[in-house]
Amino acid sequence: MLWRRPVSTEIHLRCNAQGLPVAVFLSGGQASDVKGYAPVIDQPGPDPGVLLADKGYDADFILADLEARDVATVIPARRNRKVQPVIDGHIYGLRNHVERCFSKLKHNRRLATRYDKTADSFLGFVLVASIRL
Repeated sequence: MLWRRPVSTEIHLRCNAQGLPVAVFLSGGQASDVKGYAPVIDQPGPDPGVLLADKGYDADFILADLEARDVATVIPARRNRKVQPVIDGHIYGLRNHVERCFSKLKHNRRLATRYDKTADSFLGFVLVASIRL
């Protein structure tokens, strides 16, 4: 039997307005949010009309891609941006639905404590937990 080292993984998630998962992608634990954008947005599913994200997704290529897709963005700018766009706080507050989705997924003890040794089995359980929601 081949033994693989446990991997540190980060879950990238796209959810709908009700806070239910639409697309899931796993990356290495040290990867930035920017690297998880393309795999999540390109997965099959309904096209987003609005993208609510945190500062980790503030990158020029992401903003350009979303503009080309006609997706409205509500992403606060990083501190080092020279021009700070005005963000509607009421709309940005709806990002709480994404955090609630992560919280619902972590109600599954196996997912919260990451018992799985491989990324494939961990992704499988993330998908099972997403289906249950």
